[in-house]
Amino acid sequence: MTYATDLKPLGPVDTTVRKAQMTLDELWAQTNVETRAYTGNVIALTVKKHLGRVQEALAGLEGRYAGRQIIGVMDGTDDLTVHASLVPQRGGLYVERLTLEASPEQLQGAILPLIRPATVNHVWWGADSRPGGPLLTELTDLADQVIVDSLTLDMPPSRHYALADLGWSRSAPWREALAQVFDSPDAARQLPRIDRLVVRHAGKKDLPARLYAGFIASTLGWTDLRGVTFRSGRCGRENGDLCGAELLGDGVRFALSAETSGGNDVVRLECRWDGVNRESEVVVPTMTLAEGLARVMARPERGGVFEHAWALAKETL
Repeated sequence: MTYATDLKPLGPVDTTVRKAQMTLDELWAQTNVETRAYTGNVIALTVKKHLGRVQEALAGLEGRYAGRQIIGVMDGTDDLTVHASLVPQRGGLYVERLTLEASPEQLQGAILPLIRPATVNHVWWGADSRPGGPLLTELTDLADQVIVDSLTLDMPPSRHYALADLGWSRSAPWREALAQVFDSPDAARQLPRIDRLVVRHAGKKDLPARLYAGFIASTLGWTDLRGVTFRSGRCGRENGDLCGAELLGDGVRFALSAETSGGNDVVRLECRWDGVNRESEVVVPTMTLAEGLARVMARPERGGVFEHAWALAKETL
């Protein structure tokens, strides 16, 4: 990654694994840049169906956290192709991008030589299917952080690397909003009365909702999610994002609902118990895939809270 005055994309240029660095050096020579700073590698594994989405998300990182992007497209043929380019970012930055198309077996041997040494390695599984074969396992052995949809992949938290779940990351403002509800001591005293939970999510993807339910259940001291109902809703947010949650019990109701107010994405908070009626709202903006990636790369979450939520959510699948 480096600052650039000319923001014209350079490449892609067809090359090989062996000649990839030489090709990148030739592209750098066209920028007249003398100094390059490498902040890390991000290795994204995906399929052709999601390639555009992955490229857009990586471009949205604006050159932070990873100066070299390696995209492995896993549904190519055994005839390995490598494309090298310098991608301009907002703010006057260039990042290196190497896109490889091949079978997973071919990628297994091709990606490792392209990883720039002595920097942080982020590995992102950017596909919606479970990984087969040793490719992801091999890359996790050298990863500092693995970014996945951990429930889909059945990948539990590990002590060997920082596991980042994008759904969990995207729910962070919702977790903060819920904590705000119970900052009030009189509201916190109502927690033992809650015995039911309803979580609503946009679209059909409910895995982030299950993680959020696991977080709430763990906080309440529940040992399972039998008291939880999941519902698909429409709230103008991306597939899988949260739309709302209701914590219910005899005479108590705490509700969080996604709304738009004054052009801002907010969550309305409602609290009802024993004649108490409170309403407020907090800003909870929608989060793009690039913003979710940036969040987990900047602030990896390793801790018991996620692990407990993951374990409870996993039992429901």
